[in-house]
Order: sequence, then structure tokens, then C-alpha cells
Amino acid sequence: MNEFSSNGAYIDLVAHRHPKAAAAEAYRTLRTNLGFAAPDRAAKVILITSAGPEEGKTTTAGNLAVVLAQAGHGVCLLDADLRKPRLHKVFGVENEVGLTNVLSQNLALEKAVVQSAAGGVALLPSGPIPPNPAELLGSGRMKEVLGRLAERYDFVLVDSPPVLAVTDASLLAARVDGVLLVIRAADTRVEPAQEAKARLEKTGGRILGVTLNKVRLSAKDYSYYYYYHHRPGKEDQVRL
Repeated sequence: MNEFSSNGAYIDLVAHRHPKAAAAEAYRTLRTNLGFAAPDRAAKVILITSAGPEEGKTTTAGNLAVVLAQAGHGVCLLDADLRKPRLHKVFGVENEVGLTNVLSQNLALEKAVVQSAAGGVALLPSGPIPPNPAELLGSGRMKEVLGRLAERYDFVLVDSPPVLAVTDASLLAARVDGVLLVIRAADTRVEPAQEAKARLEKTGGRILGVTLNKVRLSAKDYSYYYYYHHRPGKEDQVRL
């Protein structure tokens, strides 16, 4: 359950494969912070996108889905990147049938959603790449699909193309409860990030927050994590 992105970056479901890793704990912190980001109006349908490509939106979407499912929530992960879909590879499922079949051929949702082996996450893969992704994502049928998924699951996470590359993410932003913008630390420039935020808000998107990806932790930062998560030795055990 992993793959390499187009630039060779390794996409890993660390929250599923190594749930005790520091990176998995970071995704659990993100899960917790989602509740604080929308205290007055809960966000069930969340778009996860980035300003540009290779910033970690698919990795974030996949791992966030896993930690939400690990907490007992019903989660559907929707691959709305109809140009370069990757979630089916990350989760190891087929992509012959998916969202595009539901949108263009009225295929029943039940026949397109698959149950992944990663902690109970349901996945709606993209399906075959269409010639008109923006038209499909902006259709009334897409709005209906999001509504029906929201009725069935506690959370619906939507992975989309980058904001500045094509219009798809902006179209979806107005149809979800909130948007999580992923930024690659020490790589994403301020101006493109600001432009992405402005485009999402212009179409009515509600920004829940920003996720900083690929942060380099110092040895001291790691020591804080392992201080609380290491296996206790004999000296740590309580004598009765």
C-alpha cells in the first residue's frame, strides 16, 4: 500500500503501516485539530488540495483517512483528481470503475465504492480518466454524489488536483464543508500559497487550515515524542 509519485517521492500510508511512528502521531494531531478548526459548523466533507503538485496532498488525504477510521469513524476517501489519480495505487485497489462512471454513466455508488484493507477506509477511486474532468466535477451529479456520501459516512475526504494547475479544486471548494491546504515546508513559496488560498475563497471555499508537510524535525523534537511513546523498561515498571 504505497507508490512513488511522478517525481519519485515515496507515498506511504505510515498511519496504517507504522501506527506508532512519529509521523503517524502527527496525523492523529491533525485529526484532533480538525475538531478545533470547525467548532461551530462541523466539517464532514473536506477537500484536501495544494497550491502546486508534489506537495503531499494525496499522502495527507490517505493518512488522515486512516487515522479517522482508527478512531472509529466511518470514512470515505474520494479520488477527485481525474487527471492524475493515485489513491487507488496507494491503497492497492483496482481503478477500472470509479467516480467517472458514477458521474457520466449513472453507475450506482454501491458498485463504485470499495472497502480497502487499510483500517476500514472506504475508497471511491477516480475511475477511467475522462476528457472533461472540470465539467464532471462541476456538474449537479457531483453535488448529488457528495451529498449521498455525507449521509453514509462520518467523514468524506476529497483529493483533488492542485489549485493553481487547473480549476477543478476551486469548483469543488464551493461544494464541500471545508478545505485543508497542504504546503510543503521550505519548498512552497509564499505567493503561490496565497494565490491558492485566494482562489479557493473566491469560489466560496471555507479554509479550515493549512498542513505543513515534509517538516524536518530535529533530534530534540524526536526525543520529545519517544519520551512519551517508548516501551517502558524494567526501571519504569511499578512494583506492587
